[in-house]
Amino acid sequence: MSMTSYEVVRRAIEFEGPDRLSLIFPSLGMSDVHFVEWNQVGTGDPALRKTADEWNCVWERTAMKNMGQVTGHPLADWGALDSFEWPDPDDPAFYVGMEEQFAGSEGKYVRTFIFLLLFERLHALLGFENVLLDLHKDRERLAMLADRIVAFDLGVIENISRRFPGRIHGLGSTDDWGTQQNVFVRPTLWDAFFAPRYKRIFDAIHAAGWHVWMHSCGRINAILDRLIDLGVDVINLQQPRALGIEEIGQAFRGRICFESLCDIQRTLPFQGAEAIREEAQLLLEHWATPEGGFILSDYGDGQAIGVDVEKKQMVLDGFQEADPWRANQA
Repeated sequence: MSMTSYEVVRRAIEFEGPDRLSLIFPSLGMSDVHFVEWNQVGTGDPALRKTADEWNCVWERTAMKNMGQVTGHPLADWGALDSFEWPDPDDPAFYVGMEEQFAGSEGKYVRTFIFLLLFERLHALLGFENVLLDLHKDRERLAMLADRIVAFDLGVIENISRRFPGRIHGLGSTDDWGTQQNVFVRPTLWDAFFAPRYKRIFDAIHAAGWHVWMHSCGRINAILDRLIDLGVDVINLQQPRALGIEEIGQAFRGRICFESLCDIQRTLPFQGAEAIREEAQLLLEHWATPEGGFILSDYGDGQAIGVDVEKKQMVLDGFQEADPWRANQA
């Protein structure tokens, strides 16, 4: 008898031998993961040019469809701190409607999400350059703000866990940490300032009985070992060519579950079916193990990178053809 979606994903994460490749491909009507969201604003309504999120960070979009970027940083001037309205994780409005979202989750792996977990929330509030400068010139005040963000995240985790005990299996988050060449700060500084705060968040997620899922763009090779030690169970990496497919595999294969797909910068927008198939085979060869360790995940905003449904089907076909666990069952 074939495994349920939940069991396939769990076994992939915990290296216990799934019977096929785990899929998160809702654009093609296929997903082993069911998402239950709390009412965070995120990037806001994509139909609007400007929106503000629950931290009063202002998001702005161009005429071309995209998620936008923060152009209004409410704490760019530290003088605004005295009048700043902190979001309250205990506000019941954040959790209205979550119960109804569990419909259709039977047999699936259920995941919730916190957008802009720590570093990205810091620079959404202050501005990117201000965060890097304050790490050196005003670290005490920056630490205060970072701890307020951590406290909010912990409050959200506690609220969701208390409201829906045993019904959620993982929590995803985003914090982009890399340029195309390296991480934004020295690993020693990352260890001193960010690692203890991430550990508090990841420990709370594990205490709730959930897996830790994290997305991070860029070449984050220098901190991936640290993220594993801190408790990340699944790492979403969408630029495998920037990271180095063989390099990442040699260092981390079997130590963390990879959630990935063909490279969204170099491969998907510009290459055809054969190159996509070859990269799918290469990723499964170097990042997966016979026991698990790989989840195929779609890139949601295909239009923004020039990838249509036909190209996404090529990705799905390429990975399913190379699926090592299904081949083992044959």
